[in-house]
Amino acid sequence: MEFVANENKAVEIESNGVIYERHAIRTHFVELGENYIDLVERYVKPLYEDGWILSISEKIIALCQNRVVHRKDIHPGFWAKLLCRFVHVTPAGPGAGTPYKMQLIIMQCGLPRVLFAAACSAVTKLFGKKGVFYKVCGHEVDGIDGLIDYDISFKEYVNYGILNPENPTGVCNEIYEKTGVVSMIVDASDLSRELLGKADCLTLDEAALCDIIRDNPAGQSAQCTPFILIRKKA
Repeated sequence: MEFVANENKAVEIESNGVIYERHAIRTHFVELGENYIDLVERYVKPLYEDGWILSISEKIIALCQNRVVHRKDIHPGFWAKLLCRFVHVTPAGPGAGTPYKMQLIIMQCGLPRVLFAAACSAVTKLFGKKGVFYKVCGHEVDGIDGLIDYDISFKEYVNYGILNPENPTGVCNEIYEKTGVVSMIVDASDLSRELLGKADCLTLDEAALCDIIRDNPAGQSAQCTPFILIRKKA
């Protein structure tokens, strides 16, 4: 089998002196409530071999679990409209820089915590340190996807506020028990990577696993490649 990469991504990457190959598996657009076991059986299982690792986008698992807040149920208030103006927009996207996304953050964290995070961020930015807002609010906020008003690949992401998946380690263990596929669930962009969960039988540690996907081989636009197969190069 020939491994292939998304545009502007490489099949091979070196990590800790080992060369790994990554294969981007294209799927259909995954809708709310689909079954992730069925997706793995359909797209991954026919290709998978023992010793390989499957990297899964957290967004796909969240959609399968219906971990979504709809735009129609979010009503931006004064603080959301004010605070979003001061959010640093990165090449990875607007983050909390829209009223709807900021209001969802307030709904998840509570206004006092968000105001404290904003105050901490304002102070630390004076010293050139960014990202404090998300650290104070927690990864459940940093990991929110969707609710984007521009440069959008799929119209569904305009109206979805996609939360982090529930029990990602349990999901990976379930996938292994039912399909034999060893997996991890990651929240990755072109700027950062975070391991949310991995199968208990996967012995590589978090730092090593994140390093293997440090260039975000799944992409973050219209690729429709939420599954990345990883193997050591022979």
